[in-house]
Amino acid sequence: MWPAPFAALRVNGVAFSRLPRLRPTRGKNMAKSKFEYVRAFEADDTCLPHCWVVIRLDGRNFHRFADQHNFAKPNDDRALHLMNKCAQVVMQELEDIVIAYGQSDEYSFVFKKMSNWFKRRASKFMTHVASQFASSYVFYWKDYFKDQPLLYPPGFDGRVVLYPSNQNLKDYLSWRQADCHINNLYNTVFWMLVQRSGLTPVQAQERLKGTLAADKNEILFSEFNINYNNESPMYRKGTVLIWQKVSEVTTKESKQPEDKEEQKVEVTRTRTKVVPLHCDIIGDAFWKEHQEILADDS
Repeated sequence: MWPAPFAALRVNGVAFSRLPRLRPTRGKNMAKSKFEYVRAFEADDTCLPHCWVVIRLDGRNFHRFADQHNFAKPNDDRALHLMNKCAQVVMQELEDIVIAYGQSDEYSFVFKKMSNWFKRRASKFMTHVASQFASSYVFYWKDYFKDQPLLYPPGFDGRVVLYPSNQNLKDYLSWRQADCHINNLYNTVFWMLVQRSGLTPVQAQERLKGTLAADKNEILFSEFNINYNNESPMYRKGTVLIWQKVSEVTTKESKQPEDKEEQKVEVTRTRTKVVPLHCDIIGDAFWKEHQEILADDS
């Protein structure tokens, strides 16, 4: 007899011992080593509870990137739509994002107040958003810049900001949209002076020094016959991404017992999608129309 826990295996009259298969343990002591003390040096970056978590991305050295990739001035539709596509991908992959706002080379993503995604670690929030956005930018580049090869990969820096109240969050998004208006109005006048009046960038900058919004609007209208209010809302207001229920109509072939041939039937399905809007978010109208954004985490 072989003593437990051994078992006998006999091959051609010769006995061999067979040891039982050992299974790895999954307890707290798994994979312990003398080097594990280094984990104590990791900083605790847990975001405060009951706060909106905002991740803002900004393009790194995007003035140079735009010049080397021949972006149209003052706005390049291809670049803006690509940024929006990347932000949509981020929202679809990280479903705790309730709203996003973007303009120029920046995008802000707002996570739910009560989100416990990756135990609310700031580093996880930021790195996942930044890496997903940057990789999407490279992946979808050819869909928007068909005749312009990507010369080198872009970079995006990120930051994490916490806002404890709904009003704080609304004020943050209002600040970013106000910034969009200020920058776009300036850039629109600046590039008109350069492209159509023949001024150098230094001369155009000097011409606009000390001007107010009304002055810039007057230059656009009187010298270039441009009404700034008729410019694309995407340029003036940026892009807001929210979740909305959308009805989609598809056609499928169906055959009933009484039919000799298959018939094409339209089927309507409702699903929730990320939808881009180019609207005002500074006033109350947007928030009254889309109360669900703040309702679950108020």
